[in-house]
Amino acid sequence: MVKSLVTGAAGFIGSHVVDELIRMGHSVVALDDLSGGFRENVNQSAEFIEGSVTDEKRINRIFAEHRPDYVYHLAAYAAEGLSHFIKRFNYTNNLIGSINLINASVNAGCVKCFVFTSSIAVYGAGQVPMSEEMVPQPEDPYGISKYAVELDLKETHEMFGMDYIVFRPHNVYGERQNIGDPYRNVIGIFMNQILQEKPLTVFGDGQQTRAFSHIDDVAPIIAQCVKNRDAYNQVFNIGADQPYSVLELAGTVQRSMGVNAEIQLLAARNEVEHAFSSHEKIQQAFPELIRNIPLDEGISRMTDWVKQAGARQGKPFGNIEVEKNMPASWAAFTS
Repeated sequence: MVKSLVTGAAGFIGSHVVDELIRMGHSVVALDDLSGGFRENVNQSAEFIEGSVTDEKRINRIFAEHRPDYVYHLAAYAAEGLSHFIKRFNYTNNLIGSINLINASVNAGCVKCFVFTSSIAVYGAGQVPMSEEMVPQPEDPYGISKYAVELDLKETHEMFGMDYIVFRPHNVYGERQNIGDPYRNVIGIFMNQILQEKPLTVFGDGQQTRAFSHIDDVAPIIAQCVKNRDAYNQVFNIGADQPYSVLELAGTVQRSMGVNAEIQLLAARNEVEHAFSSHEKIQQAFPELIRNIPLDEGISRMTDWVKQAGARQGKPFGNIEVEKNMPASWAAFTS
């Protein structure tokens, strides 16, 4: 039986990838430290291991015991804006943790393909629509760490022959998302605020644009990509095509949730104003898997789940390393 190791498997995207792999007949080892995900997200057919990608010795033992055919590396702390203020944590988890997995994959000698979820954060500002041919110019530590891993996978392939596939997803939302995280995933934040009868908080004027990608546009392609040899050693943008402003998004969420909530505009933060990508390359590589779920449909699906799951109490990040220039709302929450 084909065996796959999935990191970040209790998280939002990871748990959906685990489900898809099990449907494909894979034996799945699911690794997560439960810092941002939930044990109940993990399919009961997977073998769950609680642990961190930063634990080098634990990672090496997992590879020695399970010898996976495929590695799906989805573990990361993806709070792009917060990464400015938690640089050490960001690079330890998102870069060094990835290198632990890459080293173990090479040393084990059993890994046929290493699948990595990067981010369109690698592109930086002023490059829309973002395409894979562009030279990345990340502007925050999160994007820098993701691009560094991409470069290392390319080098690892050239030096050791290990195949890889890189996906650059963006603004993924849907069922099982941690709506209690106050620093990331704006759709989840809006829904959680509505459930708690709070105003919807928007940084700046709300005219920032993003293309919001439902999980079912993303997880099946990530899981099934290893069957397409032509995709090996390639980088793919993945997600929705149509950008919306944050204010437009707030309106869509309110209509889906059946409320008319107050919108509270906060001071602008340091972020890329417009971020959306082109998807011609992935459409050519995986035409049978492209779904393009409309935003209102995807948010309706998430609304049904959120109303059943209920609100989640947000928790402040416990170890801010740099407090200078932190958005006031975050500083008040973490103090």
